[in-house]
Amino acid sequence: MTISTIRQIKQQIQQLTNGESNNQLPSFWLTDWLLHVIEQPAIALMTEEDYQLTDSEVARFNDGVVKMQQGIPLAYLTGQQEFWSLTFSVNEHTLIPRPDTEVLVEQVLNWINDRSTYFSSKRLLDLGTGSGCIAISLAHELRHANWQVVAVDLSSEALKVAQYNAASNSIANVEFVQSSWYQALPASDEQRFDVIVSNPPYIDETDEHLVGLKAEPISALSAPNQGLADIEHIVQQATSYLCTGGLLAIEHGYDQGAAVRKLFLDSNFESVHTVKDYGGNDRVTLGQTQ
Repeated sequence: MTISTIRQIKQQIQQLTNGESNNQLPSFWLTDWLLHVIEQPAIALMTEEDYQLTDSEVARFNDGVVKMQQGIPLAYLTGQQEFWSLTFSVNEHTLIPRPDTEVLVEQVLNWINDRSTYFSSKRLLDLGTGSGCIAISLAHELRHANWQVVAVDLSSEALKVAQYNAASNSIANVEFVQSSWYQALPASDEQRFDVIVSNPPYIDETDEHLVGLKAEPISALSAPNQGLADIEHIVQQATSYLCTGGLLAIEHGYDQGAAVRKLFLDSNFESVHTVKDYGGNDRVTLGQTQ
């Protein structure tokens, strides 16, 4: 039996992350995976360096490293991802929530908080909800203000994940609907929304980076027309589903800000502007109906 302690595994991680290999992985993926395998808190990396892993724990850790080197993200190995102070289950049917998407949640909450007395319906729509991270995070923040959130996705498998995430985070003010964007939603004055949000597919179908994505669903990432097809559809139809003065907020690619603002303006939105993500790139465009 080979004895492997946390100290020895940390040395192995250092070797894996300091090399010049194309398979180089973020060090936190490896330490987080180790902690997941041995079911220990992060402090154990400092205080329990002599902790001895069992043979099965060593084998599981090494198997996970190989999978990550083959392109499987850490979140798919652990089955979960943190987002907006909540924990979300993820699998191959959903995208992994990104920190930059928190900018979208933050901007919507800021807009709502600045207009606390001007809402017609207190209804919010999330199009293409995936794991439910946007809808559930917003519902969590708005649950005491009597907002109702509707979360839409075409994938029934993604909706199962989102429904599980709502239940596991004790969020009750979300309704899940299977639909291709607005298709299954009634376009009536009584069913309009004060806010529509979306993080739709926005990567160009010909983008070379898609080749390297082996795990996440490509259909949730890429779109025709230089990645703008779904965004264009969402924007053009939004005024039929938004209350007067309602907000549309869409996440998009770092180089799509100008094109998305034009789509908003062409559909007669006002107060159109783009907000940058934590890396300083254009990420979220917002506008209000007239």
